[in-house]
Amino acid sequence: MKKLLVLLVALIVLLATWFVLSTFTQGLLGDQSAPKASTETVKIVKEESVVVDVVKNVGPSVVTVVEIASLSSRNTINFGPFGFNIEPQQQQPQPRNIGSGFVVDSLGLIVTNKHVVSDTNSKYQIVTSNNKTYNVDKISRDPLNDIALLKVNLADNPENKLTPVIVGDSSTLQVGQFVIAIGTALGEFKNTVTTGVISGLGRGIIAGSDFQGFVEKLDNVIQTDAAINPGNSGGPLVASNGQVVGINTAVSQSAQNIGFALPINVLKDALKNFNQFGQFNRPYLGISYTMLNSEEAKLNKLAQGAYIQNVISKSPAEKAGIKAGDVITKFDGKDVKVGVNELAALIALKKVGDNVNLTVLRSGQTISISATLGSAPVE
Repeated sequence: MKKLLVLLVALIVLLATWFVLSTFTQGLLGDQSAPKASTETVKIVKEESVVVDVVKNVGPSVVTVVEIASLSSRNTINFGPFGFNIEPQQQQPQPRNIGSGFVVDSLGLIVTNKHVVSDTNSKYQIVTSNNKTYNVDKISRDPLNDIALLKVNLADNPENKLTPVIVGDSSTLQVGQFVIAIGTALGEFKNTVTTGVISGLGRGIIAGSDFQGFVEKLDNVIQTDAAINPGNSGGPLVASNGQVVGINTAVSQSAQNIGFALPINVLKDALKNFNQFGQFNRPYLGISYTMLNSEEAKLNKLAQGAYIQNVISKSPAEKAGIKAGDVITKFDGKDVKVGVNELAALIALKKVGDNVNLTVLRSGQTISISATLGSAPVE
């Protein structure tokens, strides 16, 4: 009986010791089942906090671009006892929200897409996030990129201050990076916020606007799954640090969650060019062309390069003797190829007034042509 009692006491002591040691160890290492849930909670709360902070800081700099179309005529039919007569009537222009933009300096300079303000016969306004309206006095459209700079009249609302965004660096972007898009979705819902990641870099697309029917080929754009709707064009694509890394430009009509944005470094280059000359001063050859890859060249018994479809009258190309049907195979010694050294990219590296040597295939013969680049016409 005494032995049994001793064994029972020993068992109780062992159990108590195990319990104390287990509790102490758990206190040191933490509950192994808890960190996963805790980490996920912290991650979600942090992500929400980032979005909220970005919207608070960047949202006031995002604007809605409003188009005021020119006067239009409409015929009305008046019926009377002896027949009817048709009288023309003038319709007052109706403003409509067509896109987005963002402030890049406090002196009234707004960035948007060129295709948003493509109608040169219309007048434009911008409306801020706090519903202040400014008239656009001047529009400078970049001939090289889908970018336009709007200069607004600050006297329209002298008590209101325009807050510029912080411009980031798109050369450091990585696929999978978290981004936030802000703009006037569908031309109706101001400061709509969507989130996503960078899905791809260096894409080439044909961009346009449902509102204007304007299309343009864009290279080296950012692909994102952050929802970009018609009306978002021209708004900022923002990184989690609150810096603008892109200009929302287009959305794929044939797929879901595929949007595109111009890298912000394209804008930085455009602003540098604009500030230097007071307007865009881009090198210009004066041709329309299509790029031929090796397969297309073989099918057409031509060389790969830039096939000239049209030469603009009085342009540097016409003065140099370039003709429709020519194929530019080399530009200043560099092979002109699809996706590598496309002609537009090679021209963009030059300056107005530069003399360039072109290798051209014409009627089966290879010839050399020298051309002096001019300045692209300002729209």
